[in-house]
Amino acid sequence: MIIYLHGFDSTSPGNHEKILQLQFIDDDVRFINYSTLHPKHDMQHLLKEVNKVIEQSDDEHPIICGVGLGGFWSERIGFLCGIKQVIFNPNLHPDRTMQGRIDRPEEYVDIATKCVEEFRVKNNQRCLVILSREDEIHDNGKTAQELEGYYDIIWDEHQPHKFTKISQHLQAMKAFKES
Repeated sequence: MIIYLHGFDSTSPGNHEKILQLQFIDDDVRFINYSTLHPKHDMQHLLKEVNKVIEQSDDEHPIICGVGLGGFWSERIGFLCGIKQVIFNPNLHPDRTMQGRIDRPEEYVDIATKCVEEFRVKNNQRCLVILSREDEIHDNGKTAQELEGYYDIIWDEHQPHKFTKISQHLQAMKAFKES
């Protein structure tokens, strides 16, 4: 089973395309929608929904993946639910990058302080990071610096921030899922 979390734009047609591509790894792909506007509510909702789909599945190696803001949530929710994560161009600091786009970006800071201390140390090697050199939204050099001590990073030379095409990374994802 693959759990897919969308980024800030939940209605992007690219979400459907990514789900179709993910079905080449596992035909059981679950799309979980969340508001993006209320971080504390989103966290509660995502924890509940991800736990529910994990309990419904008999997959011994489920993974959660997301792009952008979905990557932020996938890393945290996956850690808290005990499953591996794959994150594409993650938005690591929505408290800064979402200013003016959501009501309470400061809630992300509150979430970070309530999360397990040094969770990336405890999550070491349980997350695969795929970063685009052509990300027009985030500086992925900084993202790589922040994550490279904990996770393997794959660089993509062509995709933009929303990662329209992920097929070139499916084999790496499948190997990671099954390891």
